[in-house]
Amino acid sequence: MPSRKTKKRSRSKKKTYKHPIPSRNELIEFLEKAGRPLKVKEIIEGFDLKGERMRTLLEERLETMHRAGQIIENRRREYCLTAKLDLVTGTVSGHPDGFGFVVRDDGEGDDVYLSAREMRSLFNGDRVLIRVVGQDRRGKPEGKLVEVLERATREVAGQFIRERGIGLVIPDNPKIAHRVLVAKGETGGAKHGQMVVAEILDYPTHIEQATGRIVKVIGAPDQKGIATDIAIHSNGIPTEWPGAVRKQVTKFGSTVPTAAKKGRVDLREVDLVTIDGADARDFDDAVYCERSGEGWRLLVAIADVAHYVEIESPLDKQATVRGTSVYFPDRVVPMLPEELSNGLCSLNPKVDRLCLVCDMRIGKTGKVSSAKFVEGVMRSKARLTYGQVNDFLTGKATNAVPRGLHKRLKDLQDLYKAFALNRSRRGAIELDLPMTKFELNEDGEIARIVTAPRNDAHRLIEECMIAANVQAAKFLRKHRIASLYRVHARPDPERFDELRQYLVSLGLKVPHSEHVEPMQFNKLLEQVAGRADSAAISMAMLRSLTHAEYTPNNIGHFGLALDAYAHFTSPIRRYPDLLVHRAIRHIIRGGKPGAFPYDKGKMERLGAITSGHERRAEDATREVEAWLKCQYMLDRVGEDYPGVITGVTNFGVFVQIPELQIDGLVHVTSLQNDYYKFEASRQQLVGERTGRRFSLGEPMHVQAVSYTHLRAHETSDDISYAVFCLKSGGGGG
Repeated sequence: MPSRKTKKRSRSKKKTYKHPIPSRNELIEFLEKAGRPLKVKEIIEGFDLKGERMRTLLEERLETMHRAGQIIENRRREYCLTAKLDLVTGTVSGHPDGFGFVVRDDGEGDDVYLSAREMRSLFNGDRVLIRVVGQDRRGKPEGKLVEVLERATREVAGQFIRERGIGLVIPDNPKIAHRVLVAKGETGGAKHGQMVVAEILDYPTHIEQATGRIVKVIGAPDQKGIATDIAIHSNGIPTEWPGAVRKQVTKFGSTVPTAAKKGRVDLREVDLVTIDGADARDFDDAVYCERSGEGWRLLVAIADVAHYVEIESPLDKQATVRGTSVYFPDRVVPMLPEELSNGLCSLNPKVDRLCLVCDMRIGKTGKVSSAKFVEGVMRSKARLTYGQVNDFLTGKATNAVPRGLHKRLKDLQDLYKAFALNRSRRGAIELDLPMTKFELNEDGEIARIVTAPRNDAHRLIEECMIAANVQAAKFLRKHRIASLYRVHARPDPERFDELRQYLVSLGLKVPHSEHVEPMQFNKLLEQVAGRADSAAISMAMLRSLTHAEYTPNNIGHFGLALDAYAHFTSPIRRYPDLLVHRAIRHIIRGGKPGAFPYDKGKMERLGAITSGHERRAEDATREVEAWLKCQYMLDRVGEDYPGVITGVTNFGVFVQIPELQIDGLVHVTSLQNDYYKFEASRQQLVGERTGRRFSLGEPMHVQAVSYTHLRAHETSDDISYAVFCLKSGGGGG
């Protein structure tokens, strides 16, 4: 029996942990109740925290909240709630002309305009705290910088220039309008004109330029095979794994331990299979389908990445920084190390893997009648490709897949037909654009461009993934837990009205922007089917749509015609999917929504960050593809190609070569013997003297001439294009 002294010591020890460090929500509530800024000492006293260790931990928590933009420290070293000061947190999006915008973390209202003066001390991607001070000339909110919360740029890629003894780097990323000064001893042996990577030593201020040192010489601007290196560095995509991540990964081993399988639903005898592209290396989804009464049972098993990537671990922090895997024509920059992405987390055939499963019952009309999520252990029966499955389903090659899987794939095909009918009934937008693949040679140049239409194997997997994603979103909404939805807003009224004017000029019936629905997009596509300009019209319609993004505020998905949608099916390569997995696991393990480590505020910030990382990846891959296409066309200067006009601007027309899916510019100066006027409402250039017209969707025979780099103030994107000259076609009277 313990002595009184022992009991007293025990009570004393418990008392040490009576007052843990308050959570972010508790600190926000405390500051709100105080109704005024507070010093650290007052917060310590308010929570009855004892000792230097507690003070240090509290200050670390406050600093984390400061970086997140929830609080700010004033000149009297008091902490204030940014919400009380009418301050806005967000991420800077720079423009080549020097000004910029702040994409708000809360997703409320328009992006906030920052003048070139306010942008002097900022880089694209910086997280900032601003005050809205008025409106710009277009009536949009205008902001003033209060504080830089977090720098996004540690290094820039660009061209090294030496002028009159002064070295500087001109960033390749057009969203960074700064020049980086390089001292004489910091050039790293770079020569004038070379592409380099410069580490930032001093960030710019309102009166001083940024300074840096060159840490890598990439090569000459026209050197073949360096497009991906330039894009990676200019867009700030991380490629190196920190030591802490490497150390963590080595502890996992190469097989799933027995202990990790306990308590899970055993699906190892179920005929789950993966269906992916022939060149895929990571497999994060597997499917199984069987008839059940008049309907079907569908299992969508997803790699249980959350089991390995624990919250706030080195792996998790690095995955947050990366946000997504980036797929270039010549390589992949993964979100997770290869040991996980291609190993333990990849649903490779014939090996045990942990998974999170969406188990659905679907009626004969293609509607999900019930669904549940379970943690499982599986063993994929086969790694199938889209080509193999399509050959089997079309009867082209019945031996393309193992005989034991024939019944399951036939059931899957029948389910897909029901899903497709349901998709059509609800009116999801159907833009079935062809896929382009580059085959590269040893020098990293395009050897061949392959354009392949999507087949039913692609579509059936897509519909299975959509079904699971919908159920994940409904699960999150039902349990009211903080997470990220994949939302797609209605078309921007201004952009849609421009499209509407153009389509009306073609004699098409188009609803007003306030009343447009996804179903009407499909009716428009049906109206133009078979026309010579149908592909161009489809692209114009696609450009009128807003970009989908991640946010905890569910507004539905316009393009898919769904009222709730989340990304659940690719946690190996997308961080939002990992967050969705964590939320689902928390609930099915008996956790309460309020005890989830994330709140709505943190999810808002993560939504803004991951949406930004997605755009960064898209920008980088588009730059590389455009660069490779330009190099491909440079080797074909003088050759003629049949094309179609896919874009019209005041400085010329963009023409696509359908067989290569390559876009090029025919500059207005190449349209000889007249002055041409741009008519935006009709998307055409019209000759003042001859009346000759060049309109969207018209055929045009062109000749490859060279390439050009168009800045973002000339086009919607800053990118390289092939340059064509007119040979014949287009120009109706």
